[in-house]
Amino acid sequence: MQEVLAKAQAKYQALLDEEAASINDKQYECTKCKDVGGLFEMKVDEDETSITYGKSFQIWVDCECEKNRIVSKLMKASEITEEFKAMTFDNFFTNGAPKVVQDMHLLATKYYADFEQIQKSKQNSIAYLGQPGSGKTHLLIALANLMMTEKHKSVLYFPFVEGFDDLRSDFEKLEAKMIRMKQVDILFIDDLFKPVTKQMKDGERIKVPQGSEWEIKQLYSVVNYRYMNHKPVFISSELTFDEMIVQMDEGLGTRFYQMCKQFFIHIDKDLGLNYRLK
Repeated sequence: MQEVLAKAQAKYQALLDEEAASINDKQYECTKCKDVGGLFEMKVDEDETSITYGKSFQIWVDCECEKNRIVSKLMKASEITEEFKAMTFDNFFTNGAPKVVQDMHLLATKYYADFEQIQKSKQNSIAYLGQPGSGKTHLLIALANLMMTEKHKSVLYFPFVEGFDDLRSDFEKLEAKMIRMKQVDILFIDDLFKPVTKQMKDGERIKVPQGSEWEIKQLYSVVNYRYMNHKPVFISSELTFDEMIVQMDEGLGTRFYQMCKQFFIHIDKDLGLNYRLK
């Protein structure tokens, strides 16, 4: 009888222990590392020239949850929308696409592959210029997403028109935003000098680039700082570098060219390349 009772008590205690462990696990977001961010793993020294060859020792490794936490923070701080976060190289379709579109994709993948070698140089930036709707923003967003998820680089997305409209409406944000634009690992300026269509007195409709003296002054201070400190910029614009220099600001346009001259493509105007019309 006592033996049966002992077995029953042991079984009951095992159930209690299992339940307690389950409750404890529920207190952690990550049951693997208990939210510490990493854990020790055993490793065997396989270097035959080492005096510790064949011996086992513990090493600290980051838990996958810590990597996910880092990426989540980077994504949240980037100001990239949920829709844009879904943009990747894989869903930028090049099959049957014109050569220039394939070249755009190739340039982005080459930039990513070369990033470790170029990131400390002054020619460490990339630009897609020209035809709207050709995939300029998609590729640069895909590149920015990879920089955050794989290289753990901080990114700030700054749509030129909307970004400056927001700053003009609340000057209290200006200093903090300018500091972020200077300090972030990668600054993505989207639709730089975005042209607007205006009707002239003779009835002709022309596209006029946007960019006030104040906006150019603020942007130049950011870009010049980044150039001097070897910090990359991603640029999409309908304007060429020559058009930026002649129509907008020579100093800013030449600075952009200096930073992007190793990695840029100009897409000639061609409505057939505008995927928004398909």
